[in-house]
Amino acid sequence: MPANFSEEKVMKKYPVTYGESMNTVLLQELKRFNTLTTVVRQSLIDIVKAIKGLVVMSAELEAMFKFMLVGKVPELWAAKSYPSLKPLGSYVIDLLARLKFFQNWITKGIPKVFWISGFYFTQSFLTGATQNFARKYKIPIDHLTFSFEVMKSEETMDAKPEDGVYVHGLFIEGAVWDRETMMMGEAAPKILYDTIPVVWLKPIEKKDLSTTGHSTNFVMFMLMASDLPQEHWINRGVALLTQLDD
Repeated sequence: MPANFSEEKVMKKYPVTYGESMNTVLLQELKRFNTLTTVVRQSLIDIVKAIKGLVVMSAELEAMFKFMLVGKVPELWAAKSYPSLKPLGSYVIDLLARLKFFQNWITKGIPKVFWISGFYFTQSFLTGATQNFARKYKIPIDHLTFSFEVMKSEETMDAKPEDGVYVHGLFIEGAVWDRETMMMGEAAPKILYDTIPVVWLKPIEKKDLSTTGHSTNFVMFMLMASDLPQEHWINRGVALLTQLDD
């Protein structure tokens, strides 16, 4: 397990500024991941000691050990974790990938394309993107929403967008993204998921000022190009996912 991120060093390199909300998003995410990795690291140290007989095997450690034997994420970890349905092995791989994403952000600077699946709290990232736009054009943030444009590139872009953010890492269930027509298409038999190329999230002023509260597993609605009516895809149960459960 990698060492915790140095929040003090990150604050010096990415100070809180009026014009760049992503610095605040980065620091908030690092705090959340530091809390999680601290629990994971210490619990693993403790359970090794308990197995060796150096410390008493508490009920908490015994429960953790039983979860690990059947390949499930221990409740001790899940209590401090981002939402995930992955089994233990995939969860650890995913966690390490998220930590690497943020380490690259710290080392190389704000990404041109954000891995949206890597955030602990995705809504804070989306708020940061709209906040940058709101401050730049002096528009109330609650008057903004996103428009969406799927790009040709699968994961990378040559430069950041003038406004908004590029994201990758989305999956589509119940349909596919046709790279030729650049629209949604029918899923092939036995194909449950398809990947989505880079998506440009562009803040725009919205007409309806109604808002919804944050959900534990719903991020936002996304409008995708299609030559079929919405009802067709609703009947298919189509959804975009930030992560799979495998």
